[in-house]
Parts: sequence; C-alpha cells; structure tokens
Amino acid sequence: MPHPIRRPARTAVLAAAALLAVPALAACDSGGKAPAALKQPAPSATPTAAAPAVLPAALTGQKPNWAPCPAPSVAQGGGKAPGGAWECATMKAPLDYAKPDGETLDVALIRKKATDAGKRVGSLVYNFGGPGASGVRTLPHAADDYEKLNSVYDLVSFDPRGVGDTAPVTCLDDKALDDGPAPSGDDPLAPVRTYTQACRHNSGKVLPHVGTADTARDMDLMRQVLGDAKLNYFGISYGTQLGGVYAHLFPKNVGRTVFDAVVDPTSDELQADLGQAKGFQQALEHAMEYCRDKYAANCPTGAGADEGNRRIADLLKKLETEPAPTKSGRKLGSDLALTGIAASLYDEKTWDYLVQSLGELRQRGTGNNLLAIADAYSGRGADGHYNNTDAAHTAISCADTSRRYTVAEMRAQEPAFRSASPVFGPSMAKGLLVCTDWPVRGTSDKPQVAAEGAAPILVVGNTGDPATPVEGAKRMADALGRGVGVNLTVKGEGHGVYGSNACATKAVDAFLVDGTAPADGTVCS
Repeated sequence: MPHPIRRPARTAVLAAAALLAVPALAACDSGGKAPAALKQPAPSATPTAAAPAVLPAALTGQKPNWAPCPAPSVAQGGGKAPGGAWECATMKAPLDYAKPDGETLDVALIRKKATDAGKRVGSLVYNFGGPGASGVRTLPHAADDYEKLNSVYDLVSFDPRGVGDTAPVTCLDDKALDDGPAPSGDDPLAPVRTYTQACRHNSGKVLPHVGTADTARDMDLMRQVLGDAKLNYFGISYGTQLGGVYAHLFPKNVGRTVFDAVVDPTSDELQADLGQAKGFQQALEHAMEYCRDKYAANCPTGAGADEGNRRIADLLKKLETEPAPTKSGRKLGSDLALTGIAASLYDEKTWDYLVQSLGELRQRGTGNNLLAIADAYSGRGADGHYNNTDAAHTAISCADTSRRYTVAEMRAQEPAFRSASPVFGPSMAKGLLVCTDWPVRGTSDKPQVAAEGAAPILVVGNTGDPATPVEGAKRMADALGRGVGVNLTVKGEGHGVYGSNACATKAVDAFLVDGTAPADGTVCS
C-alpha cells in the first residue's frame, strides 16, 4: 500500500483538524478478510485530455435535489451531519466522457447559500486536495475561514470521482490496513502487488475514469448545473493541479480563481517527490529549531537539526524491530511513526504535538500520540474504519502519471532521496513503485495547464510549505500563461496560507469578492 506522505498535496485544514482530533481517537481493530490475489491483467487505456465532449441536455440541464445533509459516510470520513444551512445533492456525470450518452455516476455535492443574496456573485467551488479528500465532509469544517466569501458566494464543494461518496475506489479492508504490508524480503514490489490487486478486484470498473482530466470535466458540468456562466474556483494543494487542468481544458469558462499551496506542473513524478522530500526535511529542521528554542534541555530532538536527525533515525530504526506499545494494544512501527511525524509538519501550530509525541516515545517508550496522529492523518476513525482517501489518492495519481518505475530504477534513486531527506527520503524512494503494476495506463508525465485566453488566476505559494514547495507557485503562474497567472508569495511556514496569513487572506478576499488582483510578484510576510 502507498505511504501516506507521498501525497503531493494535503490541505492544512485536514492536517490540523486531524491533529486537533487526536485526544478523541480510540484505536481498535476491525474484522474482515483481505481480497484474494488476482492475476494481473494487461494495463487498460486511460482517456486522454482530448477536446471536451458535447454532453446531452439531460446532463447539462439537470436540477440538483438539494436537501439537508446526512452524516458523512465511512468513505467520506464519518462524523456528524453538518446541520444548519448546509444542503447536499448529487449530480449525474458520464462514467466515461468518451461515451457521454452512456453509463453515469453520481457526484456528491454540498453547498451553503450566500448570506447576502443581494450581493451574490455566484457559486465558489472548492477542492481541498489530496488527491482523495472529501469536499463534502471538509467544507463545513473549514467554512469559518470563508465567512467573508460566503457573504457573496454560495460555498460549494464535492467528492471528486473515486473519492468519498462519488464512485469511491476501495482497495484493502480495515483489518489489512491495520496489519500493514507483510514482510517483503528482497521483493519491494510484493506489498504493491497485493494492494494493486485489491484495488482492481474491488474497483476495476471505475479505475480508468478517475483521472484529473475527468474530474475537471465534472467541474464544468457542475458549473452548468449550478447555473454559472463562469466557474469561480478555490483550489488548495492538489486542487491547484485540478484547477490548472480545468483552465487548460476550459479557458473561456474560468471565473475568479485562486490556487493556494501550489503543485508544480513542470515537475515529473521523480522531481516532485524529491522536492517534497526536501520540503518535509526543511520543515522538520525548522520544527527542531523551534523545539530547541522553546523546550531547551527538554527538547526530544536535542540541540538542533544534526542531532535531531540522528535521534529520529535511531528511533525509527529501533521501531523497525521493536514496535512501541500503545494503550490500544496496537503497535507503533517505523512506518506509522514516520507518518505521524510528517503529519505534524503541515502547520507550525502543530509542532508542539510533534515535540510531545517524540518526547513520549523517547522517555516512556510508548507511541500513543504518534499512533493517534498517524491514524487521523491516514483516515482511520475512532471505530477502526478507514475512509477511502489513500485508495483514491493512489487511483487518481496512477491514472494521471504515465511513468512506471522498476525496482532497479528505484534503487538507483535511493541515494538522491537520502540526500534530500535523511529522515523521509528512504521511505519516499520506495513510493516510486506505487504505480508500477497499476492496471490502468496513466495519461502523461506532467499535467497540461497552459490556459491562453483565461481570466487571471491568483497563484499563492508559501516559502515554508513542506508538501508543495514555493517554487511550484511561480512555475504554475508561468505555465498558465502570460496575463493569466498572477503570483503571490508568502514568507511563512505551513501548507496553505488562506486564513493563517492576514496579508495573503486580504489579497485573496479582494480578488474573489471585488475582482481586484494584486500585482504579479507581490510578497507577503
């Protein structure tokens, strides 16, 4: 199964919410039997980003049946119904856009109407990243940050195809996910094959149709169904890649659009993963400096980055053979510990969780905190059920990338990953194999985002972003095209800036509410 920190995008909202929920998490095992191994078929073709299909009026003219939202499903992540003014509906979209009159799937939608109807601009559609995050579950949790925007926009989000309640991809069951991959010996592809076979067995029909280009087409259908002449859009993390692909396919339909925590469209998978390894390492070392300055002699990572890297490496090595006990009865191994460490780095406000968790592990030898953080990040609920974020992430990523690495190629890249990050690099190098035996051919090495003729798009990057390094924002702005990409840089820490940096938030609000963009190259501190 894929390692969670390979995600090129995970929203700050989700990461912070996961950490804040840690005290409430209860760990337990769930039953079930992993799918039997299947003979791997020859890869099937994935639809390419061809010209948008002409859709039948039965789809473009549909009217969603908005109703009070139910509680989120297990696949979405569970929890309580949002209540209040939140409404949910479904929208029918072609399963295969090459056959627009054929079979359909239901796209799960959520909205909260504009609070000042007299000043309403239209709908503002959100994608919160992943890929694999449920917008239906996430938007109500994040909505307080968007109160000003809600005055003039209907806030709208959705579960992209393959995610949550929209034709969800399922792979391994809860017990298999809890157990983790079996020892693979000299064959690092063994756990990948097990995971891939389970995905094909459970979701083979939808796997060829969950790529980013298909979801972009869903968004244009959504625009029509919502009654908007242009798509106003707020993409975060992977949502910026989705927004870029949308702008490429539908440049004339681009409305007021913001990209926050930007994926670099010029990087292939290897370059992106190496950049992410460097980004997480930089964030970790910044957190170690924070730990030293605030906790002094009580800092579990010691006097700084060099000592901290050694201490964490020693802890992870020990956990490989001696997993730490937890009060749940489950054990914290090195993979789960690494996931917990990475999850703590998405926002500097959660660095104290990292300090406390490493302190617990060093002083008491128990892994309760890191396990809880890793569970929350990996989508494991208090009832032991997992949402489908990781399965969807793998399916969407493998549908998008055409590169398939061999074990030999992965081995050749291990030194570069280790150099980029002594803590995260070795694990992230193995992540190159995730799509190796995937049954669907990917579309390309890099997303196509050139959008000549589109309205200006505000592209915001943060210098301390661990998951989407700031260089990607400038490259996205350039790739969108002259007169389209408007780059805003924030000097700060964390994955995403809206709601956490006053300067950037003000600029985004001015753009979305009034249509006033900052000057290209503006810097916020």
